Amino acid sequence: MLGFAVKTERDQLVKEAMVARGGTILQVEHERDLLCISVEKEALHDVLGVLRDDFGFGSLTTLCGMHFPGEELELSVVYHLHNMREGHRIRVKSRTAMDHPEFRTAVDLWPAANWMERETWDFFGIRFTGHPNLKRILNMEDFPAFPLRKDYPLEDPTRQDKDDSFFGR
Repeated sequence: MLGFAVKTERDQLVKEAMVARGGTILQVEHERDLLCISVEKEALHDVLGVLRDDFGFGSLTTLCGMHFPGEELELSVVYHLHNMREGHRIRVKSRTAMDHPEFRTAVDLWPAANWMERETWDFFGIRFTGHPNLKRILNMEDFPAFPLRKDYPLEDPTRQDKDDSFFGR
């Protein structure tokens, strides 16, 4: 039906549960022992809820952003979830266009997502709708850019106190 192979019986159950609940899985991969699922942006929150409630992925260990310049869907969020009871891990990814960098918050599913979403906003400019306090966490509040995007300059072009002759320039 979805056109991807599954390696284990558990992966098959995850696939069937996502399809049954209308979650659109774009891709399933295996990286060593880690099941990696790519999900459409609109279905992301529902898929995360199913993984937490039906499959026991009660721990959000990582939430981060990624930037793929030049691609149609430039920005991405990545969630690493852990089922402590059974020792399973899963990675869930979703992508969005640069002109609409917004995902639904996961704070209602995992309170730990609060700081991780703030950090992702701070460094990548990805907004999380419904977040209770989405503001910069490490950069100054009036900082004009998102420093982990790959289009961010490595050096500050406005600095006047730097002598490039010391660096062979």
